Amino acid sequence: MLGAIANGITTVRGFLRGEDNLSTMHAFRAMGVEIDDDGETIRIAGRGLHGLKEPGDVLDCGNSGTTIRLITGLLSGQSFFSVVTGDQYLRKRPMKRVVEPLSRMGARIAGRSGGTLAPLAINGGSLKGIDYQSPVSSAQIKSSLMLAGLYADGETTVSEPSLSRDHSERMFQLFGASLVRNDNGVTVRGGAELTAQEVTVPGDISSAAFFIVAALITPHSELLIKNVGVNPSRTGVIDILQAMGGDIQLLDKRDVSGEPVADILVRSSRLKGIAIAGGVVPRAIDEFPAVCVAAARAEGVTTVRDAGELRVKETDRITAMAGNLRKLGVTVTECQDGMDITGSDRLLGGTVDSSGDHRIAMSMSVAALVASSAITVTDIACVATSFPNFFQLLEKVASK
Repeated sequence: MLGAIANGITTVRGFLRGEDNLSTMHAFRAMGVEIDDDGETIRIAGRGLHGLKEPGDVLDCGNSGTTIRLITGLLSGQSFFSVVTGDQYLRKRPMKRVVEPLSRMGARIAGRSGGTLAPLAINGGSLKGIDYQSPVSSAQIKSSLMLAGLYADGETTVSEPSLSRDHSERMFQLFGASLVRNDNGVTVRGGAELTAQEVTVPGDISSAAFFIVAALITPHSELLIKNVGVNPSRTGVIDILQAMGGDIQLLDKRDVSGEPVADILVRSSRLKGIAIAGGVVPRAIDEFPAVCVAAARAEGVTTVRDAGELRVKETDRITAMAGNLRKLGVTVTECQDGMDITGSDRLLGGTVDSSGDHRIAMSMSVAALVASSAITVTDIACVATSFPNFFQLLEKVASK
C-alpha cells in the first residue's frame, strides 16, 4: 500500500503469495499501479500520494480483514468514488470500527446495515485530522486511520487501551511519513510525500506459531524456524508459551527493514496451564487458536480472558475452538471474553470444522499430530489466504 502511493520504485523481497496479499495487489493494480512480480521480488511503481486512479469495478478484498479495513482508510483520502467488498465471511465482519472514525474525518461511506458491513461505497477527499480514542486495541483500526491521516489537514492521533502491533508505524517511518509515537498511540501529520524503499519481509510469527506449538506438544521434537519477525508487539505468543513451560529460544537477533528478526529454536516441553489476560492478549490475538491447542495438551487449566476480539475474526474463534476441542475430548468452558481449557494427555480423533477460518484449520491440523486417531478437518481451502504451503511444510517436519 505504501509503495503504491510513494514516489519511485519500491522492491519487496520475502513476499508471501497468500490470497490476502494477492487481493491487495489486485486492488492496487485496478487503481493504475504497475506491480511486477518475477516470483522472487515484487516491484511497485509508486504513483505518489495523489496518483491513484478511480477503479472501474468493485475492489474485491477476498477474505482479508486487513486489506478491506486499511484500504478503506486510504480510499477515504482519494478524490474519487470506490466500492470495496469481500467473500461471504468478510461481508459478515464489523466495519463500523473504521467507518465511524473515518466519517468523523470527513469521508462519506455507505454500506449494508448503516455502513457497518461490506460492501462499502466510499466518496473520499477533503479529510481533516482528528484525535481518536479507539475503544479496542486494534492495529487494523489504527492503520486505517493512519493511512487516512496521510491525506488529512492537520494531525490525526489514534490512542488505544494498550498498544497494538506497530508494523505500520515502523513502515510509515521507513517510507518517510511525518509520524510521532506516544505512550498509547501515534500521531500522523498529513501531506508528507513518501519515498520508495527496498523492503525485506521477515517470516510471519503468526504462521510460525503453528510450528512452535507442534514442536512443543510432539514428544522428542526439536525445530529451528529461521528468519522470523520478533517485533515486541507480536511476541505475546512466545511469552505465553514460555510461561506455560515451553522451551523456546530466540537466536541470532538482528534488524531487517526496521523490524527485529531472529531464528526460533523450539524443543518439546511439558506444558502447564496458566492464566492469560491483560496486555499480552492484543500482542497474541491472532495466535490464540494455536495457543488453545497447546492448552489442550497442558497440565491443569488454562484461562483466557480479555480476548473478546476473537469473536469478530474470520469466525467466532472462541466458540469455534471450544467446539472443536470438545470433539477431541477436551473440557472447555466458554465465557464472553475467553474460555477455560482443561488440558488432557490424550486427544481423541474425529471430524472438526474450520468454519472457513484459516487459523482454526491449521490449529486443528497441528492437534492431529498428537491425537489418538485421525482428525479430519473440513474446509481447508481457507488456509491459502495466509499460508499456501502450510500442509506441505507440516508433512515435511512431521515426517522427520
